[in-house]
Amino acid sequence: MAGARNASAAVRRLTIEYKQLTNDPNTLFPAVGPISEDNYLEWEALLPGPDDTPFEGGVFSARLSFPPTYPLEPPTMRFDPPIFHPNVYPDGLVCISILHAAGDDPNMYESSAERWSPVQSIEKILLSVLSMLAEPNVESGANIDACVRPPLTQKLFRDNHAAYEKVIRDQVQQQLGL
Repeated sequence: MAGARNASAAVRRLTIEYKQLTNDPNTLFPAVGPISEDNYLEWEALLPGPDDTPFEGGVFSARLSFPPTYPLEPPTMRFDPPIFHPNVYPDGLVCISILHAAGDDPNMYESSAERWSPVQSIEKILLSVLSMLAEPNVESGANIDACVRPPLTQKLFRDNHAAYEKVIRDQVQQQLGL
């Protein structure tokens, strides 16, 4: 019974957030919402590549999966298809503080203020991901190839930024079918 009550609360909150996103004429995210009306816990979002980054000009598809306990627990976000980025696992799963559950970080890397809390929103998540695309956190990489690219023995993003940008631009071109 509690599970159904939690899911119902999650759907109510998601419905409110969906209306806010779709009623905002200035939104950066005009294509975001539930994949189907039958399941409000699975969403798709199209994110524009941030200006003045190698991602510029691209549009990237991501799925957000919300737990029945949302907003008490964070959703997961996965780029589909996966993108090459230091903070995105090779399977597309996004690794960013705002999507990490509340509480203390056992590795003492993130403060509790950076982690998920129920006052966060889908819009804040998407804005954080755009910021992450523009400014990767290579100190906490999820994709080791994006941080250290074999056969290079250096951090690709930091020490060979031109090569990193070329990989991203090639990915954007491929995604656009060019």
